[in-house]
Amino acid sequence: MNTNSNTYTVIYTTIVVVIVAAVLAIVSQKLGPMQAANEEAETISQILTAAQFGEKEHWQEIGNAKTIEFFRENISEETKVCSTADLKALNYKIKDGSVKDGELPAYSFKNGVTVVPVYGAGLWGPVWGYIALKEDFQTVAGAYFDHASETPGLGGKIKDDPAFRAQFAGKKVIYDENGPLSIIKGGAPADMENGVDAITGATMTSKGLSNAIATWLKAYEGTITDARKVLEQLAQMAETSNTEEE
Repeated sequence: MNTNSNTYTVIYTTIVVVIVAAVLAIVSQKLGPMQAANEEAETISQILTAAQFGEKEHWQEIGNAKTIEFFRENISEETKVCSTADLKALNYKIKDGSVKDGELPAYSFKNGVTVVPVYGAGLWGPVWGYIALKEDFQTVAGAYFDHASETPGLGGKIKDDPAFRAQFAGKKVIYDENGPLSIIKGGAPADMENGVDAITGATMTSKGLSNAIATWLKAYEGTITDARKVLEQLAQMAETSNTEEE
């Protein structure tokens, strides 16, 4: 065959493309489970950090297997770990009102802490994170946030600055005109129980994350409110029982 002909070029190119595609398919198939495990461990490490079981660096240090094992041992019941792709899909459903009862993930731990995710748009791409609630389903135990492409030193601080997320601990989720939990540009008033300070110089990222938190916590309002009512009923029953014993 004439190696300078168009036919030879087409045949040669086709063979190379087929071989490369086959190799990539094999590699993808082999690495798929490992990539899935890495993604699951990364998500779990963020959830555990929000729940105050340890800092992100700790989970990176002990590795994927031990991180996943710790999560499974401390979660109250078997729960699917939603990826960022899952959260993105759920975010669309929340906004168009098509999300179904029980479809939103909640990670309840044996120590009484419950973690719920948030997802939304930052300045340059998606932002997401996790809000951990104490047993009263109102007080924030901790939080962790991440992003796809926010500016380092500015919007990137939602992930990189521990002082930013440390503000959330002890705050309250309150369903009022301010929103369940808000990030306030210029600083939250000292007496505002459901507000934290925005990141200086990162207005759009702060606003995007605040919107994401508000949107998702509002989607959980029914679940959170019902849980609070159950706790109130249990407290009243215990008080009645103590009174009768006296």
